[in-house]
Amino acid sequence: MQRPLAVALTGGIAAGKSEALRAFERHGAAVISSDDVVHRLYREDAGLKAALREHWGERVFRDGEVDREEVGRIVFAERAELAWLEAELHPRVRAATAEWLAGVDADVAVAEIPLLYETGGEERFDSVVVVTAPPEVREARRGAGLAEREDRLVPEEEKVRRADFWYVNDGSLEELDAFVAGVLEELRHPS
Repeated sequence: MQRPLAVALTGGIAAGKSEALRAFERHGAAVISSDDVVHRLYREDAGLKAALREHWGERVFRDGEVDREEVGRIVFAERAELAWLEAELHPRVRAATAEWLAGVDADVAVAEIPLLYETGGEERFDSVVVVTAPPEVREARRGAGLAEREDRLVPEEEKVRRADFWYVNDGSLEELDAFVAGVLEELRHPS
């Protein structure tokens, strides 16, 4: 089996990455979301659960499952705690994504990775697609608190500069879908 073309999809908070990922899937690409991988790890990875329990105790568990809301409260209140969690999660997410990619039976595989550039992950992919949107559009989608969550992230302009493909997602879903179709056409049939 030939390895699929590996594409990373990234962008800012509330830029429309999930909608873009759905569009890639509609157009025949295999897809995976890092957020979904993290949710699965929280449910299934005994080593991760043990590390969380050792570091934070039972306060981050509810009915034996990881309480993501409580974890969120902790890590967004204190940067050192976020760094600790990311050190636990990122290698596991990378490994799960690599395992998924090795088993993909499609010509193009797209992984949605919000912190792609922040983790140096772009080197693992053949192409990078960035979806961005103006701050006012993203704030309308996400609500207040966007600026403080983004202050540790690579700026949108830098992400766009480093990307192979980029799209300003301030229009309709049909326009986003057409962009994705065009990216796939170019990836599948480079000129």
